[in-house]
Amino acid sequence: MSSAAAARQPSSTFLAACRGEAVARTPIWLMRQAGRYLPEYRDLRSRRSMAELLATPELAVEATLIPLRRFPVDAAIIFSDLLLPLVGMGLAVSYDDGGPSVSNPLRSTRDIDMLAVPPASEALETTLTAVRMAASECAARGVPLIGFAGAPFTLASYAIEGGTSRSFTRTKAMMYEVPAAWERLMGRLVTILTDFLVAQARSGAAALQVFDSWAGVALGRDDYVRYAQPWTRRLFEGLKTAGVPLISFSTGTAPFIEEVAACGGDVVSVDWRMPMAWYREALGPARVLQGNLDPAALLGPWRGIVEKVDAIRSGAGSRHVFNLGHGILPETDPSVVARLVGLVHGEEENR
Repeated sequence: MSSAAAARQPSSTFLAACRGEAVARTPIWLMRQAGRYLPEYRDLRSRRSMAELLATPELAVEATLIPLRRFPVDAAIIFSDLLLPLVGMGLAVSYDDGGPSVSNPLRSTRDIDMLAVPPASEALETTLTAVRMAASECAARGVPLIGFAGAPFTLASYAIEGGTSRSFTRTKAMMYEVPAAWERLMGRLVTILTDFLVAQARSGAAALQVFDSWAGVALGRDDYVRYAQPWTRRLFEGLKTAGVPLISFSTGTAPFIEEVAACGGDVVSVDWRMPMAWYREALGPARVLQGNLDPAALLGPWRGIVEKVDAIRSGAGSRHVFNLGHGILPETDPSVVARLVGLVHGEEENR
């Protein structure tokens, strides 16, 4: 990391932990910590659509800050969406209760060749403005802001399938049948994602997380290594110029977590499907791990949560950022989240 980039970052336990430095307490933040489990967020969404929140920097900042007013989490994450880079490339993305969808998905080689690769400063300026505003607000609170984007495979699957998928049939058909087109698509995605993430860091994001939500669901190890890993590795190589800690998140990738970690990043964020001690053994003592409480555990009894948290912290060791293995579920009680934050921070009364 350059000295200039380090000077711009707020001092925090979270950032120190991401860099592998010794910290006095385990930092915690939670994926989807600004979400439907919070009444303040539900109130905001009752008045504004998802599209409006994403298109209005002031509203995106408001959503980003909601959890900071409730919980002493150690980091905020910008309120945004994985699919926004696809909009800049020429795809039509819409949002409803069923999740994002693409009305003009990629169906041919020509569709891929027609994709634009504009600079983030033009296509994603609204999000970058939100990052600048949120970073300033977070800095005033002494909390670093995390910027993020989707990994190339996850973005490609959304673009090809038109939304979420169980089988990823169209995505795999393109991978297998038209490998040259697949490579052109992935190359374009790496270009726009690298530019977007570096721009977020330059706009004030103190760390960056890359979400590969679908690679572990859609792919086995061999296909991951052949069709996804080279492009994710290229993305992380390009992000070294950002000068901030980099986090690699994926889900369903335990069978090939070593290959995921080999793509790069300072922190590997893992899901709950294997114990944290297993991930520590697989990735070694030097790697910083993030995770990996099952989000559904927060719906259960407090004693069970304490047991799981103790096992995670014991298994992870000192190089650890506490998080969930995926996003908070909408059914979660905010009071349980407050107790979880206190527990991880070592407040004995929360046990």
